[in-house]
Amino acid sequence: MSKAANSPRRFDLPLTAQMISSLRAGDMVSLSGEVYTARDVAHRRLYEALSKGEKLPLDLKTATIFYAAPAPTPPGKIIGSVGPTTSYRMDAFTPALIEHGLKAMIGKGSRAPEVIEAIKKYGAVYFGAIGGIAALSAKRVAKAEIVAYEDLGPEAIRKLTIVDFPAIVINDAQGNDLYLSAREQWRIASK
Repeated sequence: MSKAANSPRRFDLPLTAQMISSLRAGDMVSLSGEVYTARDVAHRRLYEALSKGEKLPLDLKTATIFYAAPAPTPPGKIIGSVGPTTSYRMDAFTPALIEHGLKAMIGKGSRAPEVIEAIKKYGAVYFGAIGGIAALSAKRVAKAEIVAYEDLGPEAIRKLTIVDFPAIVINDAQGNDLYLSAREQWRIASK
């Protein structure tokens, strides 16, 4: 395989429907643009606001949500270490967010069947980010600002501007799941 075949596909956020439909589980990507950090408590608040018909502090139709909460920002830095949170913690709220327009999420770990079905039904995508390298991930952040739920401290929703953030497509809009297909390939190869 040539080096070009292993190069990540570069995308500027927000993703369009055409971009999302071109992605396949296993694609390596490099993302640049705005993402919003949000973990489980912020997701609960977003979900409750949707349930009450309230305006959200971000536009789900153009948002990419990064399941993360940064460490305190060291002096002279844009942000503290920021790595992906285990995504299943948001799974109870995610199908409703996708139904209301959310198209892209970044986290780590597998998703519940209901989330994968919503990704397929509404044409969304779930990216996996590399866990354990939060200090290096912070170097991909060019700008950070709190946009909602400041009372949550590190778990407040922040808008980050990222540059060449590495990720891999885990669940694509066609319903493919990288974790399941990789397990199946391993099972076949081990026979």
